[in-house]
Amino acid sequence: MNRSDSAPMISTHAESSYSRRKAAHKDEAYHVMRVLAADPKHDHNKGAGWKKGVAVLDFILRLGATAAALGATVTMASSEQTLPFFTQFFQFSAGYDDMPTFTFFVIAMAIVSGYLVLSLPFSIVSVVRPKLVAPRLLLLIFDTVALTLNTSAAAAAAAIVYLAHNGSSDANWLAICQQFTDFCQQTSGAVVSAFVAVVMFTVLILLSAVALRKA
Repeated sequence: MNRSDSAPMISTHAESSYSRRKAAHKDEAYHVMRVLAADPKHDHNKGAGWKKGVAVLDFILRLGATAAALGATVTMASSEQTLPFFTQFFQFSAGYDDMPTFTFFVIAMAIVSGYLVLSLPFSIVSVVRPKLVAPRLLLLIFDTVALTLNTSAAAAAAAIVYLAHNGSSDANWLAICQQFTDFCQQTSGAVVSAFVAVVMFTVLILLSAVALRKA
């Protein structure tokens, strides 16, 4: 065999060896990707990161709901107005404790506010340990109970505020907000704040349900 015949054979052998090495590298990279994709630890870390983001959002919303519930409680509890004119026998005044519905509102929202404050440590635990199911399940259960109490108090107070603004000819209720403007403004603000807490509670429950479903 002469030199001119051996040169193409060497070139062909080198190309074949390079092709095999390239194919081997591709197979190895593909195998590593499949191992990472099938690695439960890899999926576990990815899921934990997502749950930690949900837990952080839960904590922020819980702080907002606490502020809204406390604001509603304090605003309603401090709602009182006395008109500057009076007669020999009567003095015209209005306060939340004059109406049982507003009294119920103050008590219910105080309970909701207390629960929200006590729930903050559990929310922090969910941020630090997002893989734990027990704190999330506990928050879901008690959030649902608190949402029920919050909604009932806000709805009942909203009905009385509506009557105070508009009255009712069928029930012989007179609209008192033309005289007791400050009182009506405070009670209306308290009701709005309570409904803000209702919305935040709803989002909190949805977040907990989604996090538990993907547990």
